[in-house]
Amino acid sequence: MPLYETVVIARSEITQAQAEAVADAMTVQLEADGAAVKKREYWGLRGLAYRIKKNRKGHYMLLGIDAPSPAVVEMERQLTLNEDVLRFMTVRIEEISEEPSVILSRKGDERERGFRGPKPAGRFETGRKRGADDREEFRARDEFRADRDDYGIEEEI
Repeated sequence: MPLYETVVIARSEITQAQAEAVADAMTVQLEADGAAVKKREYWGLRGLAYRIKKNRKGHYMLLGIDAPSPAVVEMERQLTLNEDVLRFMTVRIEEISEEPSVILSRKGDERERGFRGPKPAGRFETGRKRGADDREEFRARDEFRADRDDYGIEEEI
């Protein structure tokens, strides 16, 4: 049988358990049609590239499917009828990889980040913004006046 990968984006208003229930319903329907779900991943609540039906985020799920073509067509029909599904995409592939997808492996790398670099300029160590008197030109002017007073230079009027 041919192999497919399906990515499903569910509405952000539903819970993770409800998003998993959508995937469970697809799995039951596929197994009833003689197919097998070889891989299943939940990618989490992620931001969308653009608004879809007034949603800015969605629950992403990946399914690796070993199924005949009519079973995939029926699965796509059921996904179209489901109100919780924003978008889905099914692609035929050569083989289903057993290792985690790129999305999940990249998500693990982001969590391991430690040091994020120096603090941005223009902030005190406490994180509050500098006031009007703390700007660089005022500090330079005050330092210049202090130097002038040390050397006995009088101000010209």
